[in-house]
Amino acid sequence: MKKILILTGGGDCPGLNAVIRGIAKRARKEKNWEVYGSIEAFNGVLNEPQEIVKLTSKRTAGIHVRGGTILKTTNKSNPIKFPITQPDGSVKFIDRSDELVEKLKKLDFDAVINIGGDGSQKISKVLYQKGIPVIGVPKTIDNDLSATDMTFGFQTAVQIATDSFDKLVTTAESHHRVMIMEVMGRDAGWIAAHTAIAGGAEICLIPEIPYHIHKLVERIQNRYVKGRGFVNIVIAEGAKPKEGTITSTAGEKGSEHVRLGGVAYQLSKQLKDAGCKAEIRETVLGHVQRGGTPSAFDRVLASVFGVKAFELVLEKNFGRMVALKNNQVVSVTLEEATREPNFVNPNSYLVQAAKGLGISFGD
Repeated sequence: MKKILILTGGGDCPGLNAVIRGIAKRARKEKNWEVYGSIEAFNGVLNEPQEIVKLTSKRTAGIHVRGGTILKTTNKSNPIKFPITQPDGSVKFIDRSDELVEKLKKLDFDAVINIGGDGSQKISKVLYQKGIPVIGVPKTIDNDLSATDMTFGFQTAVQIATDSFDKLVTTAESHHRVMIMEVMGRDAGWIAAHTAIAGGAEICLIPEIPYHIHKLVERIQNRYVKGRGFVNIVIAEGAKPKEGTITSTAGEKGSEHVRLGGVAYQLSKQLKDAGCKAEIRETVLGHVQRGGTPSAFDRVLASVFGVKAFELVLEKNFGRMVALKNNQVVSVTLEEATREPNFVNPNSYLVQAAKGLGISFGD
């Protein structure tokens, strides 16, 4: 029997289980393949004792409708920069990739499918260069991988954000308030831009377009007539003013990234300091965007990605990542997959259309 290992790394994302199921169901059609999963990304391989589970039909049945991942995940165990806590409590990052490669070879897997975002696919590229037969599957709610037109999880996150935004519109109107809703996305404004258009926001602030606070105050004041009116703002967690920096704190111990969040409160203070007289309330959606049942679109995309990933294994076409290009499911090299991030182009038709709808980006 041949063996394949699946793992999910980075932040959780609606649709992960659909990919796992897609791989497993397609593999079972070949009769001579066994499917295994590594718990918490590569931790399942590196840990002693190892945590690797067999993905039987019973274990994967019906999981495509579930959020999260049955294999669990972590964003604090990059084998290339693995965090080791020192006696004084500080964290030192070391390279455990050679150790990981040795363990994977001893386990004698015929292929490894790594489901994850930019960071995970950079790990895939290193492992492939060291001789591991790897296939990547793109995953992120941020939609910030340029080698694919769409990542699964993004549409679900946008739907969750839009549903929340719709609820804020009614309370903003009832109280004549400015409502600020903060969404995820890190350095990319895709969730914010799509939510703003879908929800009919007056203002959308994204990392790719630094904003002028006085232009926002002017826009808000123009919405109020005889003391009445309301304004709904969508702001991405990585947005920043024209003269200023992103709102962030130090990441958790063992994390390579700063922790974003709280920009809604920062914007609220900036507006008040700049003379905004309207009553302001803030809502930070946070991790609700990552959880719950994936949308039908994301279930389909994730399932198709899973099938394609296994077919690349059958072809022994390793060192590649599954991608959606022009509505076709294809594959790209891991080098291409990790070459550059996918940011919102300020000159794109998406932004121009949003402005055509009257949405201000504060520029």
